[in-house]
Amino acid sequence: MRTFNYSAIRDYLWDSEILGLIAAIYKEAGKQELYLKQRPEELEKLIEIAKIQSTEASNAIEGIVTTSTRIKQLVEEKTTPKNRDEQEIAGYRDVLNIIHENFDVIPISQNYILQLHKILYSHMNNFMAGKTKNVQNYISATYPDGHVQVLFTPMAPCETPEAIDKICEEYNLEIGNMALEPLILIPVFIHDFLCIHPFNDGNGRMSRLLTTLLLYRNGFYVGRYISLEGKIAKNKDLYYDALSRSQDGWHEGTEDIIPFIKYMLGIILAAYKDFEDRMDLIGVKLSALEIVRRASKNKLGRFNKQDIRELCPNLSDSSIEGALRKMLSSGELKREGKGKNTCYFRID
Repeated sequence: MRTFNYSAIRDYLWDSEILGLIAAIYKEAGKQELYLKQRPEELEKLIEIAKIQSTEASNAIEGIVTTSTRIKQLVEEKTTPKNRDEQEIAGYRDVLNIIHENFDVIPISQNYILQLHKILYSHMNNFMAGKTKNVQNYISATYPDGHVQVLFTPMAPCETPEAIDKICEEYNLEIGNMALEPLILIPVFIHDFLCIHPFNDGNGRMSRLLTTLLLYRNGFYVGRYISLEGKIAKNKDLYYDALSRSQDGWHEGTEDIIPFIKYMLGIILAAYKDFEDRMDLIGVKLSALEIVRRASKNKLGRFNKQDIRELCPNLSDSSIEGALRKMLSSGELKREGKGKNTCYFRID
């Protein structure tokens, strides 16, 4: 069986890109702490939007979808699931809420990971909910001509419980000793979790929920206000590419974890940058038109109403739509497409 020894990571020599990303994240986290102290009342709207976006994006990565209206109603618990996809979405919502409210009292252990997985499937009849896999699973790609290629074979079912115990033990030991930078250790743990692939189903969603939990437990709260899952979903090919490049040699312990660490640090930093942009927009007393105008200047190339909604959480849909109409009439924007495919771009 693959062995795990996180103390060996202490001897790694990190390149300037990784060190720069870590320094930038700490700088942005410090700025966020000031916002939390000075402008707490402006953050509640961001929290609710992030929950909706996180639930929608993490499930969409796995092909689990419903309408935006239904997502919002499910996350706000204003409706009940009406099909399998919505049951899975509701389960993700429940786990995310538990993490938001109780992260400081959820230890990193196999028992708690299994409990979270059980809650993930609490709205449906899944006899493997809260249990490690009982069959070998595979990470594969399906091509347009229909053929399937196995990209990676995760750990065998019989070895999985011991492996999960071991990575939890190694993580807790290094965090407890303050021997390793948490922003290095978190991607390492998540990468090992994904390579173990401990469940018959739900591994990707659990990995993203655990990422949020680990970040919160180490004082990085950006996921409360900006959806990390949304950042991943927008460029999920980069996510799979980084994961794939870091999987080669994993069973032998010779993998190169650097691509996945860099990818995760980039996602975290991008989320912090988004947080600052949104706080700049919602913290000023301006008309809806001027807020949307400023938001559009933050977008390079084409953007849609959802992009503006994310940047302007304090504005209603009708205010955003009204501002966009005025900008179209004045010639500041041009529109392409119709209905759900409508997008805009600036004329500067």
